[in-house]
Amino acid sequence: MIDALLLFIGIALLIAGGDLLVRGASSLAGILGISPLIIGLTIVAFGTSSPELAVNVAAALKGSTDLSFGNIIGSNIANIGLILGIAALLKPIKVHSAVIVREIPMMLLATVAALVMGFDHVLRSEPGVFDRSDALMFLLFFCVFMFYNIADVLRNRRSDPPLHESPETAWVKENRRLWVPLVMTISGLVLLVLAGRLTVSSATGVARALHVTEAFIGLFLVAVGTSLPELATTVMAAARSQSDLAIGNVVGSNIFNLLFIMGITAWIRPVPIPPQGLLDLMFAACLSLVLLPIAASGRRTITRAEGAMLLILYIAFIIGRGWMSALG
Repeated sequence: MIDALLLFIGIALLIAGGDLLVRGASSLAGILGISPLIIGLTIVAFGTSSPELAVNVAAALKGSTDLSFGNIIGSNIANIGLILGIAALLKPIKVHSAVIVREIPMMLLATVAALVMGFDHVLRSEPGVFDRSDALMFLLFFCVFMFYNIADVLRNRRSDPPLHESPETAWVKENRRLWVPLVMTISGLVLLVLAGRLTVSSATGVARALHVTEAFIGLFLVAVGTSLPELATTVMAAARSQSDLAIGNVVGSNIFNLLFIMGITAWIRPVPIPPQGLLDLMFAACLSLVLLPIAASGRRTITRAEGAMLLILYIAFIIGRGWMSALG
């Protein structure tokens, strides 16, 4: 019970730390005159995934790499099946053409690349693991994605919709004192580090008490917990008809999680792929593949029926994986 309570406290502190970090860093960058484009593509993107980053860096340093794998892949599955499904149920989500052409294919490519890297037992006759060479590939893919986005926006002189629609942008305009965002940024970073350690240690304790693997705890409990910022942002965006923000938040977070966070984590310590981990990767790839034709349909809208389908797929995945874990 104590570990479970500490786990929920740790997740709550992660969310609070991420919120402090993104607000403080965005305001600091605005005061210092950094381009809003760069803020949107780096600081805001980093802030929304900062809980996952804190958990996985702490897990890598502690050696709980099963938790890292489960958290990253579980977060990506939850982002599409749970979060986007709920958002579309509340209000149909219109999809911008740039998301269909660029972001969703990149998310699918990243997931398929991770799946291929996971077949070490077939390709190299070795146990499946994301090692430092894989980490380098993830980070290189991430750099290419960032460069392509920045170059595309600069070339077409487009603004970044997720940035302008986010509450952080308004906060930047209202606060011009340098010390306020500086304190918030440092406090957010410190809180994330401490909360990451607390979450990892308590999640490990919960896994032992329930006699389930760390990967299973990471795949569901920690993954959903650290995805709460994305859930809140996406649901509010959908309710306010901010469709670009809703789907951009989900797809961008998945790319950031898999390429940047998995890359950093595997660079610190190789991440073994746990038993049934390839099935989780396959399901994540299938969800990404399903999302592409849904988004690219003639209406370019994720309807309530399609949102319900995504949510049903996620629930079926939870039940199936829970059943498989119970069997051993």
